[in-house]
Amino acid sequence: MAKNIKLKIDGVDVQVEDGKTVLDAARAINVHIPTLCYHEDLCVAGNCRVCVVEVTGAKALVASCAMPATDGMDVLTNSLKVRAARKNIIELLLSEHNADCTMCYKNKKCELQDLASEYKTSGEQLFIDLVPLKDYTIDNFSPSIIKDDSKCIRCQRCVRTCEELQHVSALGVAYKGDKMKISTFFENPMYDVVCTNCGQCINRCPTGSLIERNYVDEVWDAIYDEKKHVVVQTAPATRVALGEDLGFEAGHVVTGKMVSALKRVGFDSVLDTDFSADLTIMEEGTELLTRLKKALVDKDPTVKLPMATSCSPGWIKFIEHTFPEYLDNLSTCKSPQQMFGALAKTYYAKKRDIDPADIVSVSIMPCTAKKFEADRPEMRSSGYKDVDYVLTTRELARMIKQAGLDFLSLPEENYDSIMGESTGAAVIFGATGGVMEAALRTAYEIVTGREVPFENLNITPVRGMDGVKEVTVKIEGTLPDWNFLEGAELKTVTAHGLTNAKYVMERVKSGEADYHFIEIMACPGGCIGGGGQPIPTNMEIRKKRTEAIYMEDTGKPIRKSHENPEVVAIYKEFLGEPLSHKSHELLHTHYKARQRY
Repeated sequence: MAKNIKLKIDGVDVQVEDGKTVLDAARAINVHIPTLCYHEDLCVAGNCRVCVVEVTGAKALVASCAMPATDGMDVLTNSLKVRAARKNIIELLLSEHNADCTMCYKNKKCELQDLASEYKTSGEQLFIDLVPLKDYTIDNFSPSIIKDDSKCIRCQRCVRTCEELQHVSALGVAYKGDKMKISTFFENPMYDVVCTNCGQCINRCPTGSLIERNYVDEVWDAIYDEKKHVVVQTAPATRVALGEDLGFEAGHVVTGKMVSALKRVGFDSVLDTDFSADLTIMEEGTELLTRLKKALVDKDPTVKLPMATSCSPGWIKFIEHTFPEYLDNLSTCKSPQQMFGALAKTYYAKKRDIDPADIVSVSIMPCTAKKFEADRPEMRSSGYKDVDYVLTTRELARMIKQAGLDFLSLPEENYDSIMGESTGAAVIFGATGGVMEAALRTAYEIVTGREVPFENLNITPVRGMDGVKEVTVKIEGTLPDWNFLEGAELKTVTAHGLTNAKYVMERVKSGEADYHFIEIMACPGGCIGGGGQPIPTNMEIRKKRTEAIYMEDTGKPIRKSHENPEVVAIYKEFLGEPLSHKSHELLHTHYKARQRY
């Protein structure tokens, strides 16, 4: 049993478990202590000192986020000494900060701006006007992320995110003293694993130093161009997060209002990435079963197992750099975004009798890595760039505000037809374990002719926020074509976050694990925790978004990908069958080993 610690905070008795910090204890009694370098997803740092408090008997103020609570401790969080120190620290940070707040992407959502407003004293400018701004640089090399050093407060949240949470280390601390800065791998060769564009650093940056590359103006230009037919697709995770930037609490499903907003913004056709998620299951599920048959019946030594999902572009970039020897283990399926893009300028264009050169394909994604993915040279199988512009959930919220729409009062509307129908299996793509669950719902039924042996189709063992989830599904009572799988145990593993991805792949590499099917999502919680989702994103919010995803799945009239009528139609009219020549041409791709710096 954990020991309880008793202490006083501002004269109030409080009791917390051993191992908790003074900051934790203050929050337990709803006492607000400001923070900048602290983030609940990350380890303790104590870099910024904004959270200082006064402890009776201590010689100096202490950082509450890094100070363990101890028995008998007497803490003051709002003494004159504490307030003066915090104000001084904030002014020092502002003295080196490019305060173009009205033009900043993070205006009104900047933690430093909030603290400056809270602690400023009218008329005092101790340092701000006396210290000239340094010769800062803006790193806009990435198609996904922009880093502006003039707005960096060196809290190192981004560094800790990249190193601890994602195990990538594309960001690091360079130089010392007043020359200290956050360096990217482009600047410093010691950081030898290249950025995956996941954008988790953006979600934890307290200022506007790290932001996504913005394509809102380009999309507006396309909408206003009467010669262009602008098609938009929306990813599963956007519908359970968009509302957070537009007046709803976390975990609210806003699918109908989002569709309504997109139509009023001016898109010519509002369609659903969930359609191509169902298509992904048809292709990926068939690919898995085909590999199993070749390995078990044909004894083909060239077949690569386990097969890993390829829906997450951050994960794809990670494996290209870190485990290139396992690239053939990836499913050859494109992500749902890129499948949709290829079909928008072929199948959709043909159905609507539109010249594909006049189609502008836009996607709304929870992910900044999707911007990089859309720019890959492999993603032009339609004869054009398959997806022209990728907007994050945050960018869509900005467009809706720019259009003057009252999101809360918008009516519920349905997606347009041709590529707008989807199932519950597609919706759960947005949560970790969702691709695995969707694939098992279809693959099990293809092999046995029966639904998966889980109550109400809910494969709960693959759900939840555990970093790695191993699930074995026993196959019993197969159809004749699949007799070779009778009694087989399909071994699966689901992981989210690249630290967990590395753990899984190291187990595969060492021979400790003999999985058949691997699902990996680069971001914590899966796409619901993507780098393009509303800020803040933390464990509590990720759980609420996930609950909303599963609620949406349960409410769908069709919950298995192979039963989507529009998917059935596209195979009949255009693709032929899963893994056909046409499918390979448009829906599949390849990846390449990338150099480590």
